[in-house]
Amino acid sequence: MGIQGLTRTLGIELGPFGINANAIAPGFIATEMTDATARRLKMEPEQLREMTAQANPVRRVGYPEDIAAAAAFLCSDEASYITGQTLYVDGGAKLG
Repeated sequence: MGIQGLTRTLGIELGPFGINANAIAPGFIATEMTDATARRLKMEPEQLREMTAQANPVRRVGYPEDIAAAAAFLCSDEASYITGQTLYVDGGAKLG
């Protein structure tokens, strides 16, 4: 909630200067870090990924490319009217 509030405030404060401020809130992203987490939990990385995917409405985990695509969109001219928003890139995990 802190990042949402900060992002909203930055959108309000910086908008008059032509600066958009948005945040990306990623869900489970398959990375070396999450693979290391799986091993600490005495699981294979694929087990953790599958378990996480099954708890997600789109039935898959995210990848760094998913976050990059969201960032590229928010940096594009198509997103010029978007500010103060937090974009959840989590496959719908926050819906449940």
